[in-house]
Amino acid sequence: MGRLTDNEVDYNLTTLEGWALDENESRIIKSFVFKDFKEAITAMVKIGEAAEELGHHPDWYNSYNKLNIKLSTHDAGGITIKDFELAKRIEDIIGQPKQKRPRLNS
Repeated sequence: MGRLTDNEVDYNLTTLEGWALDENESRIIKSFVFKDFKEAITAMVKIGEAAEELGHHPDWYNSYNKLNIKLSTHDAGGITIKDFELAKRIEDIIGQPKQKRPRLNS
């Protein structure tokens, strides 16, 4: 799977609410805040199941009710459509609104 072009990354970011590029523009990132730890860890388990289904796993950090997620495709050396597919699944799990489906060509 090849890395997305800058235009493809920019377009696909518009399909997801609240996701952005990290400071190095090498990953897409988003932070979530939940009611409590139980709600955060429940979301993490569901995201983990989706990640297993997709064969694509997030880098993440959890502290009590906060979850920070960073997505990139390590074997491609950057951002691919897999990252946006997982981000969309995460949005579906957590219940965040989405606008459009990810795509390869802008």
